[in-house]
Amino acid sequence: MVSLSALAFVVLAGLVTCLATGLGALPFFIVDDVSDRWTVALWGLASGIMLSASGFGLVLQGLNHGTPTEVGVGALAGVVLVVVSHRVITDAEVDPREFAEADFRKLVLILGVLTVHSFPEGVAVGVSFANLGLATAENTLMVLGFSVPLLAAFMTVAISVHNVPEGLAVSIPLKNLGMSKWRMVGAAVFSSLPQPIGAGLAFIFVRWARIFLPYGFGFAAGAMTYLVLTEFIPEARETGQALDNDGVPELAAGLVVGTVSMLPLVLY
Repeated sequence: MVSLSALAFVVLAGLVTCLATGLGALPFFIVDDVSDRWTVALWGLASGIMLSASGFGLVLQGLNHGTPTEVGVGALAGVVLVVVSHRVITDAEVDPREFAEADFRKLVLILGVLTVHSFPEGVAVGVSFANLGLATAENTLMVLGFSVPLLAAFMTVAISVHNVPEGLAVSIPLKNLGMSKWRMVGAAVFSSLPQPIGAGLAFIFVRWARIFLPYGFGFAAGAMTYLVLTEFIPEARETGQALDNDGVPELAAGLVVGTVSMLPLVLY
């Protein structure tokens, strides 16, 4: 049985990651442009955090609840979802101009495309909260009266950090189209709106059918890892082409810092 208060807490965590996307537009309130160097470093930071959270957190938690085969099957399912998502997005690219000119019907269609893109990230957040408030759960933090798994806290931070450069990527073309700063913030947040929905649905599923918990952890880890390898790092490499050494030092520095920041997840 899933309590409404616990579900609301998880959806709130998903909403935090969603709102973090809007932070990507905030630099334009201060400067006219954001350097490629900082953008590449942010992608590297997000990638390092998410790879560490997936390997040290999601996979290990999955193995604590099931067999390597079950975790592996879940990871494969996560990869398949991302592959299918890529194909859907490729067939239905969203022009940034549509954010500025969209009516309600078009916004619904855009949200449908964005759902297949950011939904796996919301699922990762929801799965990481599987042991929320359970007396038997270990490695927890007290937040707003809830016993929150440390993994869930790290995963929420990981997705939030990743969403900042993603929000920046959404905002740059909108700025070039002359969109106002606050509308850029709104468009960036809108692009991650499926995350709190995915977080809530995943949390309900793993709490209702705990037998599938190792598959759920594997699914989230597979989706996150594949996203990093096929989206985040290639995006960073493309952005860094104009930098010295193709931005590899900035990307590597971000990866190292992101990975090291997750060490408490291993040592706690």
